[in-house]
Amino acid sequence: MRKLMTVLCATVLAGVALSAQQGPPASPAGSAEMEIGGKWVTEKGPNGRENQVYKGGHWVTITYGRPLKRGRDLWGTGAEYGKKMNAGAPVWRAGANVSTTLKTTTPLVIGDKPLPAGEYLLFIDLKPNAWTLIVSSHKAQQKYDPNNKTEIWGAYGYDQSKDVLRTAMTLSEIPISIEQLSWGFTDMTDTGAVLHLWWDKVDATIPIKLGS
Repeated sequence: MRKLMTVLCATVLAGVALSAQQGPPASPAGSAEMEIGGKWVTEKGPNGRENQVYKGGHWVTITYGRPLKRGRDLWGTGAEYGKKMNAGAPVWRAGANVSTTLKTTTPLVIGDKPLPAGEYLLFIDLKPNAWTLIVSSHKAQQKYDPNNKTEIWGAYGYDQSKDVLRTAMTLSEIPISIEQLSWGFTDMTDTGAVLHLWWDKVDATIPIKLGS
């Protein structure tokens, strides 16, 4: 009986540990997408019925980790502003875990700076009332590997010489607190949109439009 109880206890404990491992990650992965530059056209389907189809659009996708606030003072004040978010890196990864990635299938203008089509990493240089969006040619590690010297994890190993562009974001305070960091697009037109980063009571924005 004692042996059976020992086996049962071990099984229960193993199940508890497995359940903990299978729970939601601390910072779930997320993405934000927009399709821009296309047109709605009317086409006839196989059954002869007319359908509206969006054609010629270009995809812009941001993938990122979504940390929760969990009651923290996120930004700090004075000389400590931004240091908690940077966590020892020179800039903020603007997300969690794997570096925040921007993929665009079309040239863009971010702020007033041109950006060719391609895949990039996004960082933010945090200063009180002055956030600077950084688009970088760094490549991201998908799993942390300290021996990988050609790709980076988060913002660790960030090198300013790989900046493709830097441009100021507009900061505003919103009347609610957003628990989970969120990137998103608003105010879509045929040729542009506004890119947002929402977290806590901060809404950091920058205009995006089609480039050439």
